[in-house]
Amino acid sequence: MKDLHEPIFYAKCSCDTIMRKYEAADLPPKGHFHYHQGVFLSGVYKTWLLSKEDRYFDYIKDWVDSVTDKEGNILDYAPKHLDDIQPGILLYPLIERTGDVRYRKALDKLISHIDEYPRNPEGGFWHMDLFADQMWLDGLYMGGPVCAEYGAKYGRPDLLDLVVHQALMMEEKTRDEKTGLLYHAWDFRRKAEWADPVTGRSPEFWGRSIGWVPVALLDDLDFLPSGHPGRMILSDMTARLLEAVCAFQSDEGRWYQVVDKGGKAGNWLENSCSCLFTAALCKAVRNGILSSRYLQYARKGYEGVIRSLEWEGQDLLVGNVCIGTGVGDYKHYCDRPVSVNDLHGAGAFLLMCEEAQQAIG
Repeated sequence: MKDLHEPIFYAKCSCDTIMRKYEAADLPPKGHFHYHQGVFLSGVYKTWLLSKEDRYFDYIKDWVDSVTDKEGNILDYAPKHLDDIQPGILLYPLIERTGDVRYRKALDKLISHIDEYPRNPEGGFWHMDLFADQMWLDGLYMGGPVCAEYGAKYGRPDLLDLVVHQALMMEEKTRDEKTGLLYHAWDFRRKAEWADPVTGRSPEFWGRSIGWVPVALLDDLDFLPSGHPGRMILSDMTARLLEAVCAFQSDEGRWYQVVDKGGKAGNWLENSCSCLFTAALCKAVRNGILSSRYLQYARKGYEGVIRSLEWEGQDLLVGNVCIGTGVGDYKHYCDRPVSVNDLHGAGAFLLMCEEAQQAIG
């Protein structure tokens, strides 16, 4: 990486680019408590931890304050959408740093929704109430870490068990024995237009959905106590998945939108999944879940993403990011438009930079 800067340089440039574009309260979707802001600001928080520049923490607080009132009510969110639970992860550092009880009130309300959240007959969370009995890989990130941290900090061991159960069910229902990869979604009813009538699985391995999984599991593991039986279960699941993912890394370092079909017409190299895989590889090595030899894949992934970036003056442009998508077939994923500096793409990039700084920086 002789001609590249340290990862924290790129993280700060990405944060600063977005912060110049948006006042915190204006982050899209404006006013809505949603994972787009939550993922990006999770990356901003990690940038603050490494840089200790308080402007990053203040930006997070300004956004949370713009979407909550003084009584701890979240002003606009859908409590039966896992995507609108994820930003709760930002409340923990605010509670710890400010001591303001309204952040704890907001967090308690979010967790109360988890206690009542709709589940399929096997106990798996619906991805959202619009898709009854469907489990999507993304949901492990949207609902897992916020529950694991609450369980560890506030005496709710049942939430730790719940996180492990959700992860195991997701792997059981979506894992492909041949490749070791996970299909994007599973329908208990086997009625969705994309669902296999026998297995209920969706037909393709979508990159970003897979990427959320090891990132989520590694965050969950931060809060599972040493004696919890779920520690080995989640560690092994993380290792299995990342080992499988490495087999599909492209020669230039990034991964494809549809992970296992790199040579097929229409497929393309996608940055958000590449960032998430790289971040997870770095953290898995750092935490002793994978051997240090896997840093070669992480380093190659990091360099591939960095070399794909563009600059516009002092603004860093993180492009080649798939916009949000539902579940579909190969053409569906390949035809999805790409974006530049959308929040979940920038957030994935920040997660990669912070982990790379600690592992390979």
